Amino acid sequence: MKNVEPRRFAPLALLEASTLLSATGNGIAMVALPWLVLERTGSPAAAGLVAAATALPLLVAGLFAGVLVDRVGRVRTAVVSDVLSGLSVTAIPLVDAVGGLTVPVLVGLAVLGAVIDPAGMTARETLLPGAATAARWRLERVNGVHEAVFGVAFLVGPGLGGALIATVGASGTLWATAVGFGLSVLLVAAVRLPGSGRPITTGEPVAGVWRSTVEGVSFVWNDRLLRTIALLTMALVSLYLPVEGVILPAEFVAQSAPERLGLVVMAMSAGGVVGALLFGAVGHRVRRRTAFLVAVVGACAALVGMATLPPYPALVATAVLVGLLYGPVNPLANHAMQTRTPERLRGRVVGVMTSAAYAAGPVGYLLAGALVEWFGVRPAFLTMAAALLVAALAAVPARSLKGFDAVPTVVPPAAVRPADPARHDGQRPVFSGRTAGDAAEGAASPGEGP
Repeated sequence: MKNVEPRRFAPLALLEASTLLSATGNGIAMVALPWLVLERTGSPAAAGLVAAATALPLLVAGLFAGVLVDRVGRVRTAVVSDVLSGLSVTAIPLVDAVGGLTVPVLVGLAVLGAVIDPAGMTARETLLPGAATAARWRLERVNGVHEAVFGVAFLVGPGLGGALIATVGASGTLWATAVGFGLSVLLVAAVRLPGSGRPITTGEPVAGVWRSTVEGVSFVWNDRLLRTIALLTMALVSLYLPVEGVILPAEFVAQSAPERLGLVVMAMSAGGVVGALLFGAVGHRVRRRTAFLVAVVGACAALVGMATLPPYPALVATAVLVGLLYGPVNPLANHAMQTRTPERLRGRVVGVMTSAAYAAGPVGYLLAGALVEWFGVRPAFLTMAAALLVAALAAVPARSLKGFDAVPTVVPPAAVRPADPARHDGQRPVFSGRTAGDAAEGAASPGEGP
């Protein structure tokens, strides 16, 4: 009788619990840091400067984070990242307690945390296919759950941050972020999966850090689908991040209503949770290119409605709609990376894609801060939202997006069907959402691979 390993849900549960706590801490900080700056300086431009200074290191750190993950190991990198991120956040209220927290000092501590954080995010994402294999879940389902967990974190984090600001102040609120990172360390350290520890050395010479990074960048650039996703993400994130980091805080600081800021950001996250989970449940039944374009264009159109700053109940409702429509985007991008990237390059490719997401962020933050000061919140918001919609519509005719529905260039362990006795790669096969019909679609619409 054939030996079949039982399903193991523990690695996935530990990974997602760690992700939840780490991201919740970041969600709290996302509200607390701009509030702290606006409270001390009264300047949206200063808040934009701090946000830009925080985002700039993400570009460089994201590029090299993937090399670190591939060299040091996935779990180990996640642990070290969370420890150092927690220490950098803890330093902010400690320095404030002795009266030394100026804007330059705050920028320095925020930059330190930003340099470290991408390595942890990259490490967790590279663990997803292995966790899917252990649980015998489709990649679509695991990616949907993973992004939903992020959504829950940014649902809970900003709301909790707003409530804490109202009770203990913006500086004291950052202690909650430090606690989140500390608990996350304990959980991710317990993850046990093949390939999660120290990478196995083959005896071949190891390429230098720069050469390894260039290899990851070259792979993404030569794969037309991944390149298109990276470029589009750069445009979208550079225009969207300032909405949460500058525009909305400026609106609600003027109203002295931190709880309203937290609730609006929570509403977008709640919509994102539902959208990601819906994709995880039915994503394998629809064409991925269609789902991607509907999600991106629909979310950007809804954001234009939100930018009119309607009465508060309508603002919250449109925030939910933005999140709901955008929910499938990150799971789809993850699926593309996982099915088109060799195992040995996974960390670097995830790192490159993460850094691309933040590449234009600093410019967006600085632009948003200036627009708010010059023209006011509503004109600035409408300008950013309209630019987002134009960027989304420009992606509709891109032929490279047909690669979403092509036969995978690389088949990760979680995408292999169980009834495949011919496999000899040592990986335990599991069910996939990909059907013969999907493969036929891929043949009819060939991908734009490397």
